[in-house]
Amino acid sequence: MTIDKTAIRNAATVIVLRDRGSDPHILMGQRGAKAAFMPNKFVFPGGAVDAADADIPLATQMPAVCRDRLQEDADGSLVHPLGVACIRELWEETGLILGQQGTWDITPPTDWETYAATGHVPTAHPLQFVFRAITPPGRPRRFDARFFLLDADEIATDLDDFSAACDELSHLQWIPLQKAREFDLPFITEVVLAEVEGRVNDPTPPANVPFFKNGDEESLFLRLKGREPNMADE
Repeated sequence: MTIDKTAIRNAATVIVLRDRGSDPHILMGQRGAKAAFMPNKFVFPGGAVDAADADIPLATQMPAVCRDRLQEDADGSLVHPLGVACIRELWEETGLILGQQGTWDITPPTDWETYAATGHVPTAHPLQFVFRAITPPGRPRRFDARFFLLDADEIATDLDDFSAACDELSHLQWIPLQKAREFDLPFITEVVLAEVEGRVNDPTPPANVPFFKNGDEESLFLRLKGREPNMADE
């Protein structure tokens, strides 16, 4: 089957914030020069949601307010796989584990075998939904990306050990938040950084979430404030 490379794919990106109360740093890496999407750019860990992500059990769920915002202007069934994709991409691209000690209730799929071998099960409760953006038309790849803020204190493994990372991102490093704009960043990453800077001193999930909705006919800047209540919610 031929995959339409310009179709909009759901994606999850993880912004890991370290030492937020004293000297905030964020985890970033550099994409390869031959990458079809954003070559050479410094980015946060993340990637497209896989079909299998829907079947991965989570020991804990994202905060209710985040799950609610994720369902606005979107398929509600995406909430679970988006959380799973965050944890999977963080593990694959950095070797860091978001999870707790435990035993899997299912046989881990191939993509999760090395993660499960560490003795952890994935947890999503520390993930905070903070931004959403759809790649504008005309790009070689298009994503409906949700950005999640994660406090580094929630990571179960050594924050400076990237030895289990794949080679998708090079130069993995903790960058001082105030110096991040000195790197070669995608435009949307610069926009998200401003949102992160505003949340450094607030550990609670945001009440509303910025959304760059770039469609084929128009581009809109919206705020996701939650679904309108209906009879089923009453």
